[in-house]
Amino acid sequence: MSSAFDYDYPFPLEGYENLEPLSDERNEDGKSLKNPQHGKLSEAYEEFPDPLSKDRRGGFDIHIYYFQNNPDQTAYAKALHERIRREFPELRIYTFWDRPIGPHPVAMFEVNVFTPAQFGAFIPWLVINRGPLSALLHPNTLVETALEDERNHTQRATWLGDKIPLDLRVFKLMRAKEKEEEEKHGKL
Repeated sequence: MSSAFDYDYPFPLEGYENLEPLSDERNEDGKSLKNPQHGKLSEAYEEFPDPLSKDRRGGFDIHIYYFQNNPDQTAYAKALHERIRREFPELRIYTFWDRPIGPHPVAMFEVNVFTPAQFGAFIPWLVINRGPLSALLHPNTLVETALEDERNHTQRATWLGDKIPLDLRVFKLMRAKEKEEEEKHGKL
């Protein structure tokens, strides 16, 4: 598994420098803080922030796992797959895999979301309805390399339910293939 310390991060307050200090004033509940109101919502309500993909791949992939040798989980996963297709037809819902595929060590199906509104509707729904199944939520970023894909599946990923270790060797093989292609095209 990759380490969070392997990556660089933008400073969280970039663009918010030299503002007045925030107040410690509390709301009526006595616990939450009063925030400065400026009359506009964050742009993140309307569009995923950079570097998330806003194209055909969608901003997030959600992989919903089940143990293919467990008939109870298989039946639940099939029913959940059908329910998602019926309730969320605007989302991209992939094939119901009956075996491990790619870095995913057990059977799964995948759902893509394209907007913050879809994410905001689907993820709370999935939290309640995923039953005994685990789900991996990972971003799709604008840079399409094996290294970035691995980071999206690991360091940037979020889990619902039990975390299932991924087969990261797949990304190593993808990086080797990318390097081979670069060398091949570099010699032409």
